[in-house]
Amino acid sequence: MPKILIVVTGHGQLDAEHRTGLWLDEYAIPRRAFREAGFEVVTASPHGGQAPIDPRSLEGTSPDPDAIAALRETLTIAQAGDASAYDAIFFPGGHGTMFDLATNEPVKALLSEFDAQDKIVAAVCHGPAAFVDAISAVDPTRLLVRGRRITAFTDSEERAVKLDRVVPFLLASKLREQGATVIERSDWVDHVEIDGTWITGQNPQSSASTAKAVIELLAARV
Repeated sequence: MPKILIVVTGHGQLDAEHRTGLWLDEYAIPRRAFREAGFEVVTASPHGGQAPIDPRSLEGTSPDPDAIAALRETLTIAQAGDASAYDAIFFPGGHGTMFDLATNEPVKALLSEFDAQDKIVAAVCHGPAAFVDAISAVDPTRLLVRGRRITAFTDSEERAVKLDRVVPFLLASKLREQGATVIERSDWVDHVEIDGTWITGQNPQSSASTAKAVIELLAARV
């Protein structure tokens, strides 16, 4: 049975006026797809415990109660263990990732382990914030995204939600600065990029397609 580690943000505030956290569908939809495919799913966050959910991601939806329950007691990165215990790592988005996954060294070290062990690395929307400043475990002189073909929440989408002046950086631009080839489609279009064992989705609309690509690649590797 494949085992997937999902790492979510634990950061719940953009500034004094803006609450943030995990964008729920980017976690709930892939988690449900993985479990329906028979995979074991473990959820962790930088400091463990209850993961904050962006309140905007709850508007007009019927939240998955199983996902909500799983987010109440996430493991710490240390408790989750190392990459050898898993087949894939998955980073959902939400603006909180721009503050903790983008800067947390244990998260980056774990990500580099997955890459070095040729495990699947997947992320959607702001989830690729975890890639920022991550260093290759195989070549410590190389940023992990250098030469990768990926996608992520675009600068245009960030401006559309009027948070481009609130986030610490624009994610797609930052990843390009670090050597990634960032492929973009129109705002809110379902879009997934696959580069070897790396799978990325552009926005919340890409959550199901990103999960499907992970499932298909894991099935092909069995």
